[in-house]
Amino acid sequence: MIMFFVTSGQMPDGYGFSAYGVTHLIWLGVIILVCILGSILIRKLDPKKQQILLTIVGIAVILQETSKNIIVSILEGFSVGYLPFHLCGINILLIGFDIIKPTKIVRNFLYFFCIPGAALALLFPNWTKMPFWNFFHFHSFIVHGLLVLYPVLLISSGLARPKIKDMPKCIGLLVLMAIPIYFLNLAWDTNFMFLMRPDSGNPLELFEKLLGSHLWGFPILLPVVMFIMYLPILIIEKIGKAKETKKEKETVKV
Repeated sequence: MIMFFVTSGQMPDGYGFSAYGVTHLIWLGVIILVCILGSILIRKLDPKKQQILLTIVGIAVILQETSKNIIVSILEGFSVGYLPFHLCGINILLIGFDIIKPTKIVRNFLYFFCIPGAALALLFPNWTKMPFWNFFHFHSFIVHGLLVLYPVLLISSGLARPKIKDMPKCIGLLVLMAIPIYFLNLAWDTNFMFLMRPDSGNPLELFEKLLGSHLWGFPILLPVVMFIMYLPILIIEKIGKAKETKKEKETVKV
């Protein structure tokens, strides 16, 4: 119990978990299973119940992050670094906005950026120092898992169906948020959205070594990530059209 509310700054070495060890793989397996079951469930619900499920997941994300910030503030004191200006924090705010007022651009943004961002955090966790029986260990896996789940549910329910033409708007929204955050980084000496420097092990670090600035990674990686994210949508559409064509042919034969 003593270790349960110990923060990463207070946690001594030797208590954490290994990346891709048993603990990590179990968490990944559980999150994947929940996403699959959630996708199956939401397809069986009527529109009203679909929105209720999305609202429950969205509120769970917000409460999880809020509880973390309250606990950290009590244990270590509040600092500007806890503000939700990293991409995952921004996505939490957007999910809250989506619950209140759904918009196409926000839902597309959550699909293109929230899923890969949270998935990368889960695949390459920077909280390996935290042992299993620790609040921040649970929080980190749960909040990132929910960040993957919410847009997965949007896609599975058909409430979001991004198109290629939507990509520039999503990038524009990201840039629109990045500009003021860049100046906040300068004022507060923070590194929100990794605009000032890449973390160790971050793919942006490669661009800093090769091209002299990690910022080159954004215009190069963003289109690639968005294209990869669009492939499942394209496959789903192709399968759907193939089924419709097959039904039309069977109808004609009858």
